[in-house]
Amino acid sequence: MAGVRLSVPAGRWLVFTTVLGSAMALLDSTVVNVALPRIGLDLGADLPVLQWTVNAYMLTLAGLILLGGALGDRFGRRRVFVTGVVWFSLASLVCGLAPNAGVLIAARALQGIGGALLTPGSLALIQSVIHHDDRARAIGLWSGFGGIGAAIGPFLGGWLVDGPGWRWVFFINVPLAAVCVPVALRHVPETSNPRAHGRFDVLGALLGAATLGLITYALIAAPQKGASPAVVVPAVAGLALGVIFVLVERRRREPMLPLSIFSSHQFSAVNAVTLCVYAAFGGFFFLAVLDLQVVVGYSALAAGTALLPTTTLMLLLSARSGELGKRIGPRIPLTVGPLLCAAGMLLMTRAGVGAVYWRDILPALLVLGMGMVVVVAPLTATVLASVEVARAGLASGVNNAAARAAGLIAVAALPLLAGMGPEAYRSADAFGDTFRRAMPICAGVLVLGAILAWRTVRSDALEQVGEEAGAPAGAGAAARAEPGEGAVRPEGLVCHPECAYHCGVAAPPLDPGDLSAPPPLDPDGRRSGT
Repeated sequence: MAGVRLSVPAGRWLVFTTVLGSAMALLDSTVVNVALPRIGLDLGADLPVLQWTVNAYMLTLAGLILLGGALGDRFGRRRVFVTGVVWFSLASLVCGLAPNAGVLIAARALQGIGGALLTPGSLALIQSVIHHDDRARAIGLWSGFGGIGAAIGPFLGGWLVDGPGWRWVFFINVPLAAVCVPVALRHVPETSNPRAHGRFDVLGALLGAATLGLITYALIAAPQKGASPAVVVPAVAGLALGVIFVLVERRRREPMLPLSIFSSHQFSAVNAVTLCVYAAFGGFFFLAVLDLQVVVGYSALAAGTALLPTTTLMLLLSARSGELGKRIGPRIPLTVGPLLCAAGMLLMTRAGVGAVYWRDILPALLVLGMGMVVVVAPLTATVLASVEVARAGLASGVNNAAARAAGLIAVAALPLLAGMGPEAYRSADAFGDTFRRAMPICAGVLVLGAILAWRTVRSDALEQVGEEAGAPAGAGAAARAEPGEGAVRPEGLVCHPECAYHCGVAAPPLDPGDLSAPPPLDPDGRRSGT
């Protein structure tokens, strides 16, 4: 396929529909948190229900997102993308109509399945359909508009909650889908990967989701039920299923998660940093929106607006942060960024009763936002650069799933660690006390991530080797590996990210990187594959 030019209507329609579809999932990661206090009051729900409102979605999304990408490659990216959009919107409709907490949580889990289908497909469509010469610009538009959507999410969520009501946080997805689906079916050509074959690793996906689900259940239930069988049995079962998941993935011919990708020490190290960073982010944004409304006394709109500085800074500065990471290497940004975020979360402990926004809250959010700017873009670039170019898409998917799983566990565990009871969010004093205990925990996890980055991430991880170093592919790789790391950087050209704007607070962007670079030279000076 020659590719569709961005200058023709078909190219512009493609970008429009992929932006619209992915915006549904991006908005969901920010707007729902703003609605949580009102959901709890309207449904008479306690804190565990609010945790499950967030985590039911994250659970199925994190567990199935790798499978969603594989389905698109096999059965058609447009088909799976459209299926995901329709599924997501129908689940959103059920969320908005939910008469009780049980229906809401079940619908949120279904919503996550739709998200796992549409999220990988949006960027994959641009990668596979848009002409090579226009791809960078198209992806820039996609990530830029997506970033704007993520940035305004808290504001939009607050406006909906204070206006027509919290149910419209979910209803808004229905008209978006009603526009997105017809445009996709009419203007977007179908593509697939003809080399995709073999069986889908459904067992691996189910085992992964069950592992996360059981551990999450145990953590959320622990404050009420203590060390009872209702908590211990799911926890032990979750850990056992986690071991079985690893064994199954190791033995399957075509696993959902090829464990061989972790043979790159650099990839494993960056994912460990990712777990720390996004666990802290997930816990912070879950609790901060509650604190602003329950303790400080903000309306939903004011609370959503108050958080705008973090995502706005990411939207404005993430591209420059990515360029800085290329120039100085990722080690310093991945160390300094988490430390700045930790400082911002510690400053957020001033957000108590009677707090003044400009004095007590804005400085914390600005410091946190700058830390997120510094860390997220270099993190994505380092993930892509730590594996062979051909596995960059898989690496990005694994990193995205790891970040979502970290946020899932943090939302479940942080109230337990901070001593937050089921009714804590109904009392300003009780919630304020536990919030001030939770922020140092988040900061400590970020400091751990900074230490891991400083000790394990190489400064030269984003440099290209082989052809651009003036030597055959891989000639300088062993020499550049730092002592004691025991791993050699992948040979040839480094895969760099194509998404310039990073505004998602739930996970780093799915980004298969620039796969259009010429293949590396083989030892005879010829292009591999030619």
